[in-house]
Amino acid sequence: MIDDTDKKHLIRCIELAQEALDNGDEPFGSMLVAKDGRVLFEDRNRVSNGDQTRHPEFAIAKWAAQNVPEAERKDAVVYTSGEHCPMCAAAHAWVGLGRIVYAASTAQFTSWRAELGAQPGRVRPLTIQEVIENTVVDGPVEEFAERIKALHVARYRMANVQQ
Repeated sequence: MIDDTDKKHLIRCIELAQEALDNGDEPFGSMLVAKDGRVLFEDRNRVSNGDQTRHPEFAIAKWAAQNVPEAERKDAVVYTSGEHCPMCAAAHAWVGLGRIVYAASTAQFTSWRAELGAQPGRVRPLTIQEVIENTVVDGPVEEFAERIKALHVARYRMANVQQ
């Protein structure tokens, strides 16, 4: 169930996605929130340097492993503008983080890429639940779909201009 607090955090994730786009990266943003509501960590996509593993969800998992006691991780929530890819979902599970809330889904991204005529990626577009188990996952949140789609359309157009 998505509530107003979830939406507030997702809006911040979309702002981080915009920041990523403005810096030449793919538009994804994520944050880690403690059980008491404190924002522990936030990041944006940073793949423009050629390292395709620099996803914000992966950065959250790495940061949490080093900075959040294991007993507290299961109660922390990861908010993200887009559903975790398989790499990020696996990292989330291995570190033992809790609930995931995402604004746009893998199915939406796959559909948007097809509409744009983009080639499929090299990693299969699996849902979080196809990769990990025993994790509460909420999303997508339809009220954010057009805003997120616009970011990805802009990124696609920027990438094609640069080629």
